[in-house]
Amino acid sequence: MDYIWEALIYGIPSGRELTHFAVRLLAASFFGALIGIQREKSGKPAGFRTHILVCLGTALFILACSSVGMTLDALSRVIQGIVTGIGFIGAGAILKLNNEQDVKGLTTAAGVWMTAAIGVAAGLGSLGVALLGTVITLVTLALLMPFEMRAEKSNKKQANNGQGTEQQD
Repeated sequence: MDYIWEALIYGIPSGRELTHFAVRLLAASFFGALIGIQREKSGKPAGFRTHILVCLGTALFILACSSVGMTLDALSRVIQGIVTGIGFIGAGAILKLNNEQDVKGLTTAAGVWMTAAIGVAAGLGSLGVALLGTVITLVTLALLMPFEMRAEKSNKKQANNGQGTEQQD
């Protein structure tokens, strides 16, 4: 029974450390949930659960690695792997449609990538940085959308106006 208990608490040196881990993981889940709720309300494919899991997973990678005494160089390589892996997941969310400039999923990919960065910050214990990153991400996703939509309408209008004046070969 002692062996099982030791295996369960391996990497958590004290009750205080367990509290630090729990706060960081819960914060990562909360920050991911905030972004996920916004994406869910916008009807995007990567929503609530996806963003929680990405943020929580990246924080857990950081905590697990730091709890076994990894050097900063080794932890840096873990973070590099996370960034690469999340980039790969994001690439799967991007769709190139028929039209030359019609690409979908870039914001979803960037949102998942940003959520992973927030999870890394939370895992490292930089909860203020993670919170600030979450707030700026939410402002970018929610409050800047009307400006983007206005620019897209303007671009489409200009493209439609220019069609009648082009000469065909």
